[in-house]
Amino acid sequence: MYVVELDPVARDQADALPAEAINPFLELRALLELHPLSGLPLHPDNPKANMLTHDFGESGMATYFVVEHLRRVYIVRLDWLG
Repeated sequence: MYVVELDPVARDQADALPAEAINPFLELRALLELHPLSGLPLHPDNPKANMLTHDFGESGMATYFVVEHLRRVYIVRLDWLG
């Protein structure tokens, strides 16, 4: 299991998510605890990079990186288009 942490900016973005985004975001956090590499590379030309993105809900995207040897996921940005 991995520990999921939020950067201070991402924490502010999480606090500002609309009500319909809360459950999908919590589901994403739970998924990342078990399968952090399930996202897509932030830069497709570097598929083995540890900076990833993952959609959540109908309009959300999280950008995060994985620190494998510490078993940590660090979310740096959340976007919600809605």
